[in-house]
Amino acid sequence: MKNLILIVAFAFVSSVFSQEEEMSNLNWLTDIDQAKSVSSKEKKPILVYFTGSDWCPPCKMLKEDFFNSPAFEEKAKSMVLLMVDMPRRIDIISPEQKEKNIALVHKYNKNGSYPNIVALNASGKVIGEISGYTFLRETDRHDAFVDSVLENY
Repeated sequence: MKNLILIVAFAFVSSVFSQEEEMSNLNWLTDIDQAKSVSSKEKKPILVYFTGSDWCPPCKMLKEDFFNSPAFEEKAKSMVLLMVDMPRRIDIISPEQKEKNIALVHKYNKNGSYPNIVALNASGKVIGEISGYTFLRETDRHDAFVDSVLENY
């Protein structure tokens, strides 16, 4: 029985670390002021991803199907990425980060939908938004949204 518990615990810990590594190819910022600064300097739009990393099944699917795709990784080079995570577990982000994220949710995700993607210009003005992800796991809308942001910026 002890071995079974140990195996299950090891599998859980491994999956948590592998989830963290999945988005490691992308440079996700967590500070809006830093994102605005980079955006202004590099003349790139900001793509804000509102997620509930530990409780939102559509967020997890969108991460796997869209953000972890080679096509998005290529497009991400032309954007500043900002992740706003609202996890339920208290050990995922610091209390300070949670406060910053709450402020961003109040400003840019007023309807409180997850996942939600908002495009901003360097001054923080909203230039586009797409919300939700279906269990059909089709990323066409999200691809088109990102393409539109990049073409019109």
